[in-house]
Amino acid sequence: MIRAVIFDLDGVIIESAEIKTKAFEVLFADYPDRLPEIISYHQKQAGISRYVKFRYFYEKILGKELSDQEEAELGERFSQIVVRQILKAPFVPGAIEFLSQNKNRYHFFVASGTPEDELQNILNNRQLTPFFLEVHGAPKDKTDIIEDILNRYAFQRKNAVFIGDAESDRAAAERTGILFIARLTEENHQLKDCRWKVNDLTDLDTFLQNMCGKEGDKK
Repeated sequence: MIRAVIFDLDGVIIESAEIKTKAFEVLFADYPDRLPEIISYHQKQAGISRYVKFRYFYEKILGKELSDQEEAELGERFSQIVVRQILKAPFVPGAIEFLSQNKNRYHFFVASGTPEDELQNILNNRQLTPFFLEVHGAPKDKTDIIEDILNRYAFQRKNAVFIGDAESDRAAAERTGILFIARLTEENHQLKDCRWKVNDLTDLDTFLQNMCGKEGDKK
């Protein structure tokens, strides 16, 4: 029986994954010859902190040093580009319905690569905060976030699931030994081989019950 449902935010609850891709295009528009490599890395490493990506872009792709001040400025510009759009972006189909109808059935959490203060601001403005027991973002690592939740709430790993849209989300679920559901989008074709996958969150409650039953049959 699933007791804990841990969500990523972008591309899982809010249709905001593409917003962040476009933000990287804007930030690194001065490097058109390197932009395809930058965007490719971002999409393959979706779900990890933007600051980790900034450092990779500079060190590995642009061959430049990134000062602390430049990193902070990039982060600020990135936030200015994305937050306003995320506050207006549509919800993933079925997300609000599932949260509203099942808040007393499951324990809900968020584990995101978005900086935690920005994450809290988005959830508050989108009136999502009341649905979740806890909300966690960068600089904490998703694996550490999930492990901490499991330990403090004494959830058995078979009773927890992480819903994400990135390879880093799948990796975090695998490292912590919990079930993973991939929310498939046009940007994450690499997740099509996941055992459990959905196109949106419509009928997620039924999906979770069927999933739990099949996992039980497998054991």
